Amino acid sequence: MMNFGMVMALVGVAIAASLGPIGSAVGMAKAGNAASGVLPEKPDLYGRVLVIQALPGTQAIYGFLVAALYLTKLGIVGGDLATLTAHQGFAYLFASIPVALVGLVSGIYQGQVAASAITMTGKDSSLATRGMILAAMVETTQLLALLVTVLIWLSF
Repeated sequence: MMNFGMVMALVGVAIAASLGPIGSAVGMAKAGNAASGVLPEKPDLYGRVLVIQALPGTQAIYGFLVAALYLTKLGIVGGDLATLTAHQGFAYLFASIPVALVGLVSGIYQGQVAASAITMTGKDSSLATRGMILAAMVETTQLLALLVTVLIWLSF
């Protein structure tokens, strides 16, 4: 039977595993809409456009990584189920907030930049790599948030 601390930790898992993927889905949809405008006129740019569209998808990976780390440490995956105090459960919950919230927001904004990069690539295909770099810059915030979440997680 799960105690209150475990329930709070699992809420943290759910938040980490949900908000980043939502940001990724919205961001990739924005980029996909831009791709749909470019590809009918320039189908030869499909490979470049697809890579740019995929960039906002990484926020989902970070959320999944945190969820997998939590589930392993909690004993849900491959171990004995941990017994947590309420304080420990809340620690898991609050530690998941940086990666979850920043994943949601950065995924959406990375999608906006990726959409612009796709439009730019449609106008001048030699600018595709520059567009990828511009979109990837938004992701640095998510990497920092992941680092904060992991550092908090390692402290308990």
